[in-house]
Amino acid sequence: MSTPTIVRSCAPGRTELAGNHTDHQGGCVIAAAISCDVYMEAQPNGTSEAHVESEGFPAFSIDLTSDLPRAEEVNTTAALVRGIVAGMRALGVRVGGFDLRVRSTVPSGGGLSSSAAFELALAWALLGLDGLGDADVMPDDLAVRLAKVGQVAERDWFGKSCGLMDQLAVALGGVCAMDFSQESPSIERLDFDFSQCGYALCLVDTHCDHSRYTHEYSQVPRDMAAVAAFLGEKTLSQVGENAFRSRFAEVRATLGDVPALRALHYFHESRLVDARADALRRGDFDAFLHYTRMSGASSAQYLQNVSVFNRESQPAMIALGVVDALLAGEGACRIHGGGFGGTIQAFVPLPLLETFNSDVDELLGKGSCQVYQVGCEGAHLVC
Repeated sequence: MSTPTIVRSCAPGRTELAGNHTDHQGGCVIAAAISCDVYMEAQPNGTSEAHVESEGFPAFSIDLTSDLPRAEEVNTTAALVRGIVAGMRALGVRVGGFDLRVRSTVPSGGGLSSSAAFELALAWALLGLDGLGDADVMPDDLAVRLAKVGQVAERDWFGKSCGLMDQLAVALGGVCAMDFSQESPSIERLDFDFSQCGYALCLVDTHCDHSRYTHEYSQVPRDMAAVAAFLGEKTLSQVGENAFRSRFAEVRATLGDVPALRALHYFHESRLVDARADALRRGDFDAFLHYTRMSGASSAQYLQNVSVFNRESQPAMIALGVVDALLAGEGACRIHGGGFGGTIQAFVPLPLLETFNSDVDELLGKGSCQVYQVGCEGAHLVC
């Protein structure tokens, strides 16, 4: 098969609807693709280098003769490119030098998985360059394979500890319940039309790039993993809630209160994931909102991924407080994604949307509130 002259790919941002910091512990989540995207245009250049031009960022080139992670590339886009190339080669995809042009409407550092969207768009572009865009593979199976390539690139090349939720939600598209208790996650597509529920999904910018608090984000899975290890398992999903509760005092005494609280959150949030999935299956959006409010409280009180260790700056706490006050008991709001910065998720009744949007912008700055559609198409090649 001849190599295409040029290929185009697209991957959406994602919103986490349920399962705040549960995926990396083998738990369940609900996530959905939303109406913002990373667009890529790639073509072979006949060299052994990747040349990357991304709107709003400096262009760069990397040598692709080595796939190994490089210390000087940690926390850079170059690391993601190198990691995706390595992962796709491991899948048998032929990757030579290429020129890449990138355009994105996914806010960088806003907690909408801009990095996962970049990873999956690039994975699809490399598939297309090798002429494998129409490979005879079940779509969800391919999504899982490419999502794992993205996860490994972000974890082992870029240097950010992460579960598989972001990449898999971007790869799958739609609205999906995912269970990460096994090596191969189970996936259930939820047939719920958010556009007909009478609410808008708003994501409110905290005006703080969440990557600024990567160290605090990374501490969350470390704390949960420490509790699991103390109880003789790798993840909290393997421990079970009864076993954790029976040794709760020992966990506190040995590891401290914060790891104990974060483990409490895991088990509480896991029940709320199940409750929200059931609510969506039944079409009961009021119940979904009720459990979403409970989830938000658990993240703030037990998981503690809203406030940061800084008395002068509390970007997520400020944004969450503003949103909660403006909703005044209507709809629901919660910290979104990894937390500490990024965005606040709010479900706003449509009759209140215009006033809510303008009030948020007045208090937090123009453009702070964005409305997104839920359940968009996953990563793919663009004809």
